[in-house]
Amino acid sequence: MATAKDIMHTGATWIPAHETLDRAAQLMRDHNVGALPISENGEQDRMVGILTDRDIVVACVAMGRDPSKTTAGDLAQGTPRWIDAEAEVEAVLEEMQTHRIRRLPVVENKMLVGMISEADLAQHLSDDQIAGWAEKVYSRN
Repeated sequence: MATAKDIMHTGATWIPAHETLDRAAQLMRDHNVGALPISENGEQDRMVGILTDRDIVVACVAMGRDPSKTTAGDLAQGTPRWIDAEAEVEAVLEEMQTHRIRRLPVVENKMLVGMISEADLAQHLSDDQIAGWAEKVYSRN
């Protein structure tokens, strides 16, 4: 059975909670990603949330806030979810479906080693698995 490590993409990058959202947007651009795990104090530290490109637009720009003055930590909310690198794909799907999330950090030996996104799922799962996942994550119920 495939594991989280088998389907993740590597190169996930942390953003410290004190960094501004304009810096976060630059990191997303430079790494060609749409989400960054937020760390409490810097690299490989305690995760306090995940910042998405949508968060920057909806919770900052659309609200008239200044992305050069708003920090990643300002938008961190809820309990961050992650999965162990050796977890089976079924556990990955369950975690993402249960919490209705589209991006999931992958951790190995307490270190961030990758991220699983919708694109990763689409590349590695059957059409039926993708359809079931999407129905649970995107349904309004």
